Amino acid sequence: MTAVHYLTIGELSQEIKQKKISPVEVTRALLERIDSLDGQLDAFATVMADSALQEAQTAEQQIMDGDYRGPLHGIPLAVKDLCYTRGVRTMGGTAVLRDFVPDFDATVVRRFRDAGAVLLGKLNMTEGAMRGYNPQFQAPYNPWDRDMSPGGSSSGSGAATAAGMCFGSLGSDTGGSIRFPSALNGIVGLKPTWGRVSRHGIIDLAQSLDHVGPMTRSVKDAAIMLSVIAGQDPADPTTTPGAAPDLAALVDSGVDNLRVGFAETYATSGIDPETAEAAKQAVGIVEDAGATVIEVEIPDLIEFVAAWRDICPAEAVTAHADFYPERSDEYGPWFRSWLEHGASITAADYARAHHLRLVCNGLVADAFRDIDVLVCPTIISPDMRSSDDELFRTPLDEFGSGRQRFTVPFNYNGAPTVTVPAGLNAKGFPLSVQFVAKPGREDHAVRAARAYEASAGHISLHPAI
Repeated sequence: MTAVHYLTIGELSQEIKQKKISPVEVTRALLERIDSLDGQLDAFATVMADSALQEAQTAEQQIMDGDYRGPLHGIPLAVKDLCYTRGVRTMGGTAVLRDFVPDFDATVVRRFRDAGAVLLGKLNMTEGAMRGYNPQFQAPYNPWDRDMSPGGSSSGSGAATAAGMCFGSLGSDTGGSIRFPSALNGIVGLKPTWGRVSRHGIIDLAQSLDHVGPMTRSVKDAAIMLSVIAGQDPADPTTTPGAAPDLAALVDSGVDNLRVGFAETYATSGIDPETAEAAKQAVGIVEDAGATVIEVEIPDLIEFVAAWRDICPAEAVTAHADFYPERSDEYGPWFRSWLEHGASITAADYARAHHLRLVCNGLVADAFRDIDVLVCPTIISPDMRSSDDELFRTPLDEFGSGRQRFTVPFNYNGAPTVTVPAGLNAKGFPLSVQFVAKPGREDHAVRAARAYEASAGHISLHPAI
């Protein structure tokens, strides 16, 4: 029997709806688990125990009174610590915001509350949602192995969700920050179409690249969460007009009419062999489930991915204009060097980088002419945890583009992707595979990802902690 803390949202919501499980009891159990495990993992920046129990009591009373609000009602969740949370510190991994307490909720947090979710707390992350950590904060550990990287920048979200310290979490993704920790922690990460989810009340890294999305232990759970937080928001004029699709209702629709593409050279050349093999096996699995598989060509995109190194820091300088350069000494060495690089980028540099972004978008669009979904790896290989010197003290030097070859192109064009666990490698580390759809077609991505997940059977794998 599955332990309560490893139930999926879909499973737990049915138990809560039928009044077989108490939201208060579940919340207490998870708070006890956080208290027991987080000293090892450092996933949480702030645990909101008192308010979480109050929210659970409210949810339980509402459900007992017949006011059931949907599949997140009474479900304990957590959010990355760049989501504004009324009355609770929201630090974004930075020392300059260490004492910042918002007086309103981010739209995504408000939508969770409106759905009756229970907010357990705020999750640790890299500084500014980039790569290194501020020396005043803790760097999370991967629950599968403390010597393995938890990924970034949504590292706490990945670790907490994988370890059963929440039933789902929110991450953000500017160049892979939902997908890297999802892949490395063996969970599902859904990066929605850019504009699908409001960024109102989210601390920016790079506005034209930032996405907010769910990190869960099943594809259906990610669809449930996205169905709640997605949709147009007057407070964020970049959100997509109209209502978001009900992905939770579409996730199990199958793949009989889907065209699934695979670019073998792009997906397997120069990467970890077990990761490449997982991607090839995923193609066969979705084909067996009924999809039509089509070979496509994607050229080497490294030249274009490298332009991210100019676009992201240039936009980050704008995002941190209230603090940088006046309070630059309060940033950690890694993120400070990122901002310094951004400040050195000229308008001509940014224009050239933006042009490379557009060319990359065109090449990817051409590959999608005859397909609905692309299967590819998420990361080039499982990563080991960096040393404390690299995490906290080493300034920016070389920032290779190779590790982002499967992530950045889909930040450039804003396409939805779903990262799904693909079993374990010979060392017992998680593997993953990524399903990418055209912008606006999250339904295609989640249907393919769910078909793979259902057949592959990796959903029951959890870290031994």
